[in-house]
Amino acid sequence: MKSIVLALISILFVSCFGDNEAQKQVDYTAQNEKEIVDYIAKNKLNAIKTGTGLYYVINEPGTGDQPKATSNVTVAYKGYFTNGSVFDESKPEGISFGLNQVIKGWTEGIPFFKKGGSGVLLIPAHLGYGSNATGPIPGGSVLIFDVKLISVN
Repeated sequence: MKSIVLALISILFVSCFGDNEAQKQVDYTAQNEKEIVDYIAKNKLNAIKTGTGLYYVINEPGTGDQPKATSNVTVAYKGYFTNGSVFDESKPEGISFGLNQVIKGWTEGIPFFKKGGSGVLLIPAHLGYGSNATGPIPGGSVLIFDVKLISVN
């Protein structure tokens, strides 16, 4: 009897796992690209696109140290969707973290700024949370962050 119950639980687990895997494979690249390009045009931004699909805008380049993808930094930010709805915001003094501990869009984007620099990161889903919903962020979402690099620690 225990074997049958374990087999049923295993099948259920594998079934659920398979559904999650299918969700993870949704490709939002074309949809995200259009959404970002439309947002840039609507807001008249002078954005630069990287080879990975990240777009960034440098408002103030900064004059201090420039972080690497493995640096620990302090950043003040506001995160929102292309419709302007805010999903997260730091306090003015910012938050400290390792750039190798955050979404790929931040790991790639923050090093474009020097200490004291500020700008905007426009992050497609594959450099954010992918197809997975995370807290208030639906799967497949384009994420926009106003960022200020306070320090490279």
